[in-house]
Amino acid sequence: MTAGPAARLFVAVWPPSEVADALAALPRPVLPGLRWTTPDQWHVTLRFLGTVAVDDAVEAFRRIELGRPAVATLGPVVGRFGSRVLQVPVTGLEALAAATVGATAALGKAPADRSFTGHLTLARVRRPGAVDLRPLTGAPVSGRWVVGELTLVRSHTAAAGARYQVLAARLLPPATAGA
Repeated sequence: MTAGPAARLFVAVWPPSEVADALAALPRPVLPGLRWTTPDQWHVTLRFLGTVAVDDAVEAFRRIELGRPAVATLGPVVGRFGSRVLQVPVTGLEALAAATVGATAALGKAPADRSFTGHLTLARVRRPGAVDLRPLTGAPVSGRWVVGELTLVRSHTAAAGARYQVLAARLLPPATAGA
């Protein structure tokens, strides 16, 4: 492993504008204690690395075997993780997530010992118990896209929400007529 500056990193894919438009059309009531994410924050994390050396992460990112094209499917309804995260499920990225974990397993925070659960985060509750997310779940939402790019992302955290910076990107194989 090399030395060098460290940063809070993750590997992700980003939805296209038509999927972001579907997410933006969902109700977003203003509730004290609830922070809605913004379109520039909407992504699906394939692996959170934590704070790691950037050079090491870029090297591991380049080793991810991209395989065949990935088709991501959004929905069918808005859900939640516990009492703090409002989210939309995303399926179809399991093989890409597994390849990402395989290539980056030696880096940072150990990968979770559970199956991959793809999702886009819509909102977060600032303090436990401040907002009941249950009434916000169940809204139908759908979308489907061929994932064209895999990204290594730096997260700059702030009270107003995270800001993301793409450090490296790789194009996925194009879809064929039979894919």
